[in-house]
Amino acid sequence: MSNGTVGEAMQTLAPHEYGYLAELAKCYRDEHLAGLKQQAHFNPRLGVDALCFQHIESRISGASVMAGALITPCELWLVALPEQSALQAPLESQCALTLPSGRYSLQLERLPAGIELYKRKILEDLSDLETLQETARLAQRMMEQLMTPNAVPQG
Repeated sequence: MSNGTVGEAMQTLAPHEYGYLAELAKCYRDEHLAGLKQQAHFNPRLGVDALCFQHIESRISGASVMAGALITPCELWLVALPEQSALQAPLESQCALTLPSGRYSLQLERLPAGIELYKRKILEDLSDLETLQETARLAQRMMEQLMTPNAVPQG
């Protein structure tokens, strides 16, 4: 079973990795929900979820990295999640993430519970989405495009 697969080469994550992604989504929600509700394009039908994560070849501060989508009631983010226990140096405030489609500049965010992630906003308004299934399909399409060589880089 490969919950939220992207492409044929994607491997299934380990159970503890799914647990970590659930914790990431919960911490992000707890930290940002009040602010998200203030945005004009807040979509009450959506929650916060970490979807379509997969291990990538890039390393950050010596650590392996998972990349995927973070969905909120307002936005879709590309997220790079370095393996916290393997970091060889403190994380910089931004990083350049290399994916098959190009290089992307991401900003560091530190969440409570010690979770550190890099993120880049891909879509700012998800108000037209009706269901969680639509957000999952959107996240999957985003990751498929980012993990496909020769896609147009986002800058």
